[in-house]
Order: sequence, then C-alpha cells, then structure tokens
Amino acid sequence: MPFPRVRPFACAAPAVFVAFLVASMGAALAQNFPTRQINVIVGTAPGDPGDMVARLIQNRMVERLGQSWVVDNRAAASGKIGSQAVARSTPDGHTLLVVLSAHAVNPAGAMELPYDTARDFAGISLIARQPMIVAVHPSVKGANLKEFIAAARANPSAKIAYSSPGVGTLSFLVGEQIVRRGGIEMPHAPFRGGAPAVQALLANEVQLTALIPAILMPHINSGAIRPIAVTSDKRLPDLPDVPTLREMDFDIPAIYNWIGFFAPAATPPATINHLNAEINAALKEPATAKWLADSGFETVASSPAELDRFVVNEIDRWRSFAREFNVRFD
Repeated sequence: MPFPRVRPFACAAPAVFVAFLVASMGAALAQNFPTRQINVIVGTAPGDPGDMVARLIQNRMVERLGQSWVVDNRAAASGKIGSQAVARSTPDGHTLLVVLSAHAVNPAGAMELPYDTARDFAGISLIARQPMIVAVHPSVKGANLKEFIAAARANPSAKIAYSSPGVGTLSFLVGEQIVRRGGIEMPHAPFRGGAPAVQALLANEVQLTALIPAILMPHINSGAIRPIAVTSDKRLPDLPDVPTLREMDFDIPAIYNWIGFFAPAATPPATINHLNAEINAALKEPATAKWLADSGFETVASSPAELDRFVVNEIDRWRSFAREFNVRFD
C-alpha cells in the first residue's frame, strides 16, 4: 500500500513552531528584564574614565530599568580580573562589564588570558572615546613630533624616556609606536595610573608621555608641558596648532582610548538589545551628553554588532603591531 502523501508544510511546522517559541521566550525575557540588582564590574580604579562613565549613567539606569545599579571596581591585572568575573557569570544581563581599550590590547600581548576576548563577551554599546595627546617636557627639543624624533636621532646619547600608566595601556602602545616607527632609543617608565605618569614628566624624570586631554590639558595650559602631537583622526579644537600622528608621517589609524559595555556571550540577544537601547538613551540625555563633552569624550553609542566588530578589529590591529615590531608586554 502506498505511503500517505505528506503535505509540504507538515514537516516544516515543528521547526517553525520552535523558532517562534524561542523568539517569543526571548521577547518575554527582555520584557521582564531586569528582575533584580544589576552589578556593573569596572576593570579600572575609582576615578578612572570607565568608572566615571559607569557612575555617570548610574542614576539614569536605575530610573530606566527600575532596579538598583551597583558599580564594582576590580582594577587589577590590566582589567583581566574583572573581565574574567563577567565571562564566568550567569548570562542573564544582571552582570555587566565596563572596560577600556586594554580589553582589546591584552590579547595582543601573547599573554595567557582566562577567557577569549572576542568569543566570551557580547557587546552592548561602545559608549565613548577620547584621543590622546603626546606631550613633552619643555626642556626637550622639537616643536612637533617629527622634530622631536629628528633631535633624538641626531643626539642618540641624550637620555630620554617615556612614561605610561602601565605596560599594555594605549599610552604604552603610543610610546612604542614612536620608538619603533621613529627608530629612536627611548626606554619605557611604567607607573600605576595616569597621574604619576604625568608627574614624572613634570619633574623631567621622563621626557614624553601620551595621555588623555583631561589629564594633560591643565598642565599644557599652564605651560608646564608642551604638546607635540595628537592621536585623533583630526586636530583637536582646543589644540588647533598641534598636528595629528598622520600629519607627522605616521601612516597608522587614529588611536583612541575607548569605553565599552559588555555582557557574557550567552546573554539573550533580546536582553542585549534592551540594555543597548536604555544605555544609549541615557547617553543622549542633555546633562549626560554635556558632561561627556566637557570631559573631553566623544559620545559614540554604538549598536551591539558594531562594538563586536570593533573589538575584533582592535585585537587584530594591536596583535599585528606587536608581531611586526616584537613588542613585549612583560
């Protein structure tokens, strides 16, 4: 006896139903989220840019989400301790991560990480970014970076060094870019934070540093240090006479210190999208936007997918640089 004829849609129906059920559950989770306190782990110390931004939007998020928003600073090991805690947390949106640029730099250092930076996190939003200013002690020669490098080459016996908030930071990498691409000798002096790094420059213990405008501009305005380049893609409004790295023949993409929000990788997309919408809306509120602008930040407020792509590109960029010039992070 011939088998009964099966209508084409009969076999497809279960799959369609499952897909519909999954989508409906995701939407329901997002609608009910959050159900308890949200813990925001920040991989920097209190007062650092990531911490300031997390606390800046804290009250806005309490109002928007209806749950408490607790900032937990875990400023150790270049942010790796905080990142590891979030990577291993329950992926339900109630544990989030705020990181700086070191998050994408760490994998380039050939160091052992207890997580996979690209695979174990789901981007929520690239919040904001800041360029850096390359500044020198007034005693050194060179009105700009090109002249500084030329003077260092002409007098290789002169003792010059550069400071940074630590190995693996963007300040460190800007310094290494100048050393490697400029072909000069300039040892690295790492410090624990931007404040001691600039204090060493003020005391002429080092002769160059690269830090964010919020740290350097007061000393530039007082004449205590001199800016010779900026790492942005165009000149800064506050420093219209200071050239970019590209203008100084550094054919490299602009370098920004950035701040991003992440969740564990398996967090439901509906929850990620809900967080993205609420965080980005808080960033666009006039008081928040003004604070960011006054503090030297450029608000980005990206989509989750844009942040995920950005991190992968940053990892590739710094890994390629480290390999090309054999830059070590130890």
